[in-house]
Amino acid sequence: MNNQDIKNLKKRYFVWLYKTTKEAFDKFERKFTQTDIDKDILLEMENVLMGSYLPHEKVALEKLINNFREYISAKEKSCLELKYQGLRTNPEFIFLDVKLSAIEESIIKEFGRRGLEEIKALYEKEMTQRIFRSTEH
Repeated sequence: MNNQDIKNLKKRYFVWLYKTTKEAFDKFERKFTQTDIDKDILLEMENVLMGSYLPHEKVALEKLINNFREYISAKEKSCLELKYQGLRTNPEFIFLDVKLSAIEESIIKEFGRRGLEEIKALYEKEMTQRIFRSTEH
């Protein structure tokens, strides 16, 4: 095996390691970012819907808005229960956070910042492609 083969093996392992750790870490973080976005969407919808429709339409719209508000609240509760155990942060979350940082530092040592950015870009591309593939059906 030559040096390039070894470098390629290391890079593939780092890609796999980053991907699997980032996916596990994202399970904790994604719902928090989703609820932030959902709250912004809810506010925008409330501003548009509640001020411009007829009374008979408002009742149905208010019900739909309240359903969305309850959905957001349930999602927020779920992510808090996942990330925190009582007043303490879930040790798995802490471990994954530290592990992901350590992996990123190791990638930088081996391949530089550009290598890390390349691996992050590959990860984002894969995750986005998954979303599109999952919604094609």
